[in-house]
Amino acid sequence: MATIVLGVGNTLLTDEGVGVHVVERLRREHSDLDAVEYLDGGTLSFTLAGPMADADQLIVIDAAELKAAPGTVTLFENEAMDDYLGRGKRRSVHEVSLLDLLAIAHLTDSLPARRALIGIQPQELGWGDVPSPAVAAAIPAACDMTLDLIRKWRQ
Repeated sequence: MATIVLGVGNTLLTDEGVGVHVVERLRREHSDLDAVEYLDGGTLSFTLAGPMADADQLIVIDAAELKAAPGTVTLFENEAMDDYLGRGKRRSVHEVSLLDLLAIAHLTDSLPARRALIGIQPQELGWGDVPSPAVAAAIPAACDMTLDLIRKWRQ
């Protein structure tokens, strides 16, 4: 089963780039996992529709408005991910939304049956190339949640 772990966000806007920071850490520390591809999705683009269509499993990691304390990490799996993304307008600097990419996958009948969003509550979205202390402290938990999900899906 091919799994894509997609980190999205703008690394020039402090906590907005946390998804990319998580994926980079996973790539450094867990590049040996079979059939797992780590992608830096940046601020998203339609070019990601192809790799997403080829995946059996998709894990997206991004800053998310959770109405929680900064650094809170939350998992939205399968339909819960769809529900979260479809609940209305999200504050985003992305070129296209994740919802747009999932809509393309749905229309082309290539939506991964197993999909998840790991959202991390941001604290700051100003200029800066490192996450705030609260969000930086959440990166290991987001990595662990990603690895746990991959293990669960492989059973």
